[in-house]
Amino acid sequence: MSAYTPEETAQRDSVRAALKEAINSAQTILMPDYRGNEGPGDFALQNVGLEPNAYGGTAQGLRYQFEGEEDLLHLFIVRADGGSATVEEAKDLAAWLLPEVPPGMIWLNAGRRSMHFHFGHELLVAEDD
Repeated sequence: MSAYTPEETAQRDSVRAALKEAINSAQTILMPDYRGNEGPGDFALQNVGLEPNAYGGTAQGLRYQFEGEEDLLHLFIVRADGGSATVEEAKDLAAWLLPEVPPGMIWLNAGRRSMHFHFGHELLVAEDD
């Protein structure tokens, strides 16, 4: 994957700050509402989070969205153009989004067109946060 743009990095940093704030204040991290067939894809998660929101963004032609409650976070990644995301590009994006989370602590559920990562939310917040 090529280098991430300053805009992509700023958006990632904003999403990470929102995630940490929600985790530290015990707020549920909600996925945006499903908006039906309003978007490039023809399956549900392809069209979730199209509107800007605190827990999602885009980078390198991929769209990512976090959601979760209690102790588990879900990160899903889809292609922004409605195509199929690959395991390799999704893993690269997840590593960039979650540099402090060891790869062995993330469970990957690969779909045909979307990639889903699950991990404990405490991995995003340090003891002194």
